[in-house]
Amino acid sequence: MQEFPSFRPLYDPTAVQPMRDELVRVGFRELRTPEEVDETFGNLRGTALLVVNSVCGCAAGNARPGAMLALQYRVIPDQLVTVFAGQDREATERARSYIRDYPPSSPSMALFKDGKVVLMLERHQIEGRGPQEIAADLVAGFDEHCSHAGPSISPEEFAKIIPQHFCGSSIPRFSE
Repeated sequence: MQEFPSFRPLYDPTAVQPMRDELVRVGFRELRTPEEVDETFGNLRGTALLVVNSVCGCAAGNARPGAMLALQYRVIPDQLVTVFAGQDREATERARSYIRDYPPSSPSMALFKDGKVVLMLERHQIEGRGPQEIAADLVAGFDEHCSHAGPSISPEEFAKIIPQHFCGSSIPRFSE
């Protein structure tokens, strides 16, 4: 089957793999296809945190650690899922269709409860803020809407993670 150029990854998949891995390491499940997104959000019951991951070092370099830090809290969402903008483009577009009241934003984070967005952090609310500030916003949402016991991984495992800070301009564009 022929690929359409508009749906190819923008960045070298090998170069962005560490950015994917750090979210997966704390319990996020990657949604790589529109079908996986629909399976997750089509009939969502309970709570889910969606992180739209990105290569942007300025915002995503603090967004991922902020989300990871928030998951060390005593209550967390039932599900943790992520899509990667500029990589899994069809999945990202489908995920954004479930947060259609907000413009596309990378990175961004949406907390869902029973299929409805109850907290949204857009890029402009992430950029220029540290991981602790971002985590505090998420934890406030977790306190209000979540009941699943945290943390997502043990504090000992969490302490081993070194967040990835790359500037998007230093990551090679994808080429065949």
